[in-house]
Amino acid sequence: MDEPVLTLLPQREPTLRMVAMPSDCNYTGDVFGGWVMAQVDIAGSIPAHTRARGRVVTVAVNSFVFKQPLFMGDVVSFYAELEKVGRTSLTVKVEVYVQRDPVKPIYAKVTEAMLTYVAVGEDRRPRIVPPDN
Repeated sequence: MDEPVLTLLPQREPTLRMVAMPSDCNYTGDVFGGWVMAQVDIAGSIPAHTRARGRVVTVAVNSFVFKQPLFMGDVVSFYAELEKVGRTSLTVKVEVYVQRDPVKPIYAKVTEAMLTYVAVGEDRRPRIVPPDN
């Protein structure tokens, strides 16, 4: 396997941060892709929910690229930001970085995704995203 491409973390607070635990991995210690996808969806929903001022639902995973593997014990940081706000929809970009080796930290970008959410009302039907004030 190729050496990881090392990078610096974005200069802002992550939307979500956690450690990959044994239950998130297969028997060889590789993190399940589905676990990463679930966390990306959670991270992406946070800025969408905030901007929509209420409930949002995932309607599309526009792109999802695994650039490098994640391993048990990695500190995983998810950085989510709004890319586009439509009438009822919000598109969010999520970038995922890991930190390995707490003694001599190594950072690597491991995943990036673009997701679309739709603002919904109490009836769970699409609603207009309020103006940004």
